[in-house]
Amino acid sequence: MSELSSEVLRTALAGVPGGPRGILPLPDVTGDLHARAVIASDLSFTISDPHSADDPIIWVNPAFERVTGYSATDMVGRNCRVLQGPRTDRTVVARIHEALQQGHTVADTLLNYRKDGSPFWNQVVISPVYDADGRLTHHVGIQADVTARVEQERAREAALGEAQAARARLHLLAQVSEELARRLDYDDALVALAEIAVSRLATWGFVVITNERGRLERLHVAARHPVRAQDAHDLEQGDPSWLMRSAVFELARTDDRRFDAQPFAIDVEALASQVPGHRLELLRRLGLGSALAVPLRARDGFIGALCLMHDALDGFTAEDVVTAAHVGQRAALALDNVRLYLRERSAALTLQHSLLPDVPTVPGLDVAASYLPALHRAEVGGDWFDVLPLPDGAIGLAVGDVVGHDLGAAASMGQLRSVLRSHAWSGARAGRVIAHLDELVRGLGMADLATCVYLRLEPSGASDPTADRLTYSRAGHPPPLIRLPGGEVRPLDQALTTPVGVVNPRSPDPQAEVELPRGAMLVVYTDGLIERRDRSLKDGIDDLVRALAAVSDDACAADVRDQLVGRFVGAEQEDDVCVLVVRRPVGVSPEPPDGPPTR
Repeated sequence: MSELSSEVLRTALAGVPGGPRGILPLPDVTGDLHARAVIASDLSFTISDPHSADDPIIWVNPAFERVTGYSATDMVGRNCRVLQGPRTDRTVVARIHEALQQGHTVADTLLNYRKDGSPFWNQVVISPVYDADGRLTHHVGIQADVTARVEQERAREAALGEAQAARARLHLLAQVSEELARRLDYDDALVALAEIAVSRLATWGFVVITNERGRLERLHVAARHPVRAQDAHDLEQGDPSWLMRSAVFELARTDDRRFDAQPFAIDVEALASQVPGHRLELLRRLGLGSALAVPLRARDGFIGALCLMHDALDGFTAEDVVTAAHVGQRAALALDNVRLYLRERSAALTLQHSLLPDVPTVPGLDVAASYLPALHRAEVGGDWFDVLPLPDGAIGLAVGDVVGHDLGAAASMGQLRSVLRSHAWSGARAGRVIAHLDELVRGLGMADLATCVYLRLEPSGASDPTADRLTYSRAGHPPPLIRLPGGEVRPLDQALTTPVGVVNPRSPDPQAEVELPRGAMLVVYTDGLIERRDRSLKDGIDDLVRALAAVSDDACAADVRDQLVGRFVGAEQEDDVCVLVVRRPVGVSPEPPDGPPTR
């Protein structure tokens, strides 16, 4: 384009080489094709004189007059900056001026204004024109009104920006939801919310949770930059009363559910009168420009606030404000779900642990037991154990597992344990205890499906002091294991009947009998110890046999229990676990109690 304009200009000026400076009369070039094209073109053409003060216009074509509204008379003798206005980019103007000063052709697009004040986007190409001796004679400018194209591009950019902002917002909301859903610990959830929100939206900030009386219950302060992490931690410590009186928290605590969060400048002077000196210094280091208060409202109302801070006065964009409001809404419900889960879990665990016995001291036996609830569930299971010294001198041992993970399962577990205890106390044999349990459960509809194993350990007496008699019966339960001195492990895989509550067409009370010699260990467990999604129950039992064989002969019951739990229970425990370990030490024989055991 610059080559064409130079040629056209040379043609237009052909009749006046070296002519006088100032207003240039248009030569008689009506017969010249190039000149006629310039005059008839829809592109605006201008010619200016760089040797006169301020590089004034000396000629414009009719297209320039149509586009700008300025006539040739208006423009001749004036610089083209008359087209500039309040929103013209001065950076572009400076770039054009610098290129012309250096004798270069320049092309750019800038916002200009017509004579009537209306703006238009002007694509400009300005070229220097030199004579045969290489001396600069004129500047020729070619302009095109590209308003429609620029507005279309800006509309596309705006739409793209909105789409990118919406995608970023959805990504952040998904991240908040995912992180909070993964955490069943309230403090962990609080930390996750603060860290995610601050890293995306603010310089620093905090999440505060209040109790039903409006008092601070939990607080976490987070900083975007790692160098300020210690300041955030220090600010979190100590008396939080200053925070509860802060403007940002008071604003978030409004009862108006139509509250529209908007950023505001932090009043540093007012803050200085409310906050102790050492805390004020921490706040200054973190940044005191602007703040954004987002209330956290759940099902029952206000539960806390997400308070975001920026070190700049205009640090929060309109998109940040919208995103923060969405984050607050989603986070409040997620935190409330965590709180409700913890309340239910606490109630269920309290019930379950109140129903599980303390392991009694049994003369002649070393006994240890553990109940471990599933770590990732929002419910509590029905696993249970019992150790019951009986009036006739025998020891009743039971481990069971009610299907389900809720308060109902825990309650059913308590019912089963009570029923089994009553039948065991009567001195009934193991098979009959299981049969009575099944009959009563099915008859009264007391519990859902459950598995159970009951074992009756009887002292051998003076006639055979080397081994105790152990009878057992299993209602759909995994086989207990006996580890003999030396490491041999024998599964108690006989005497199997259907789970409790399931009709059994076979013999209702199968029973098997084995000996428990001195130095032997008995391990009874629920399937949660060994069964995994990627491992069958059989493979789990095989692994448990190998692990039990590897323990030391002189390990106590508590050590064996802890080794097995450490080996098989991981961070992502999928089910509740019960483990009961009974060891008959060498040289000790159980003695029958004088009367009913005291509890």
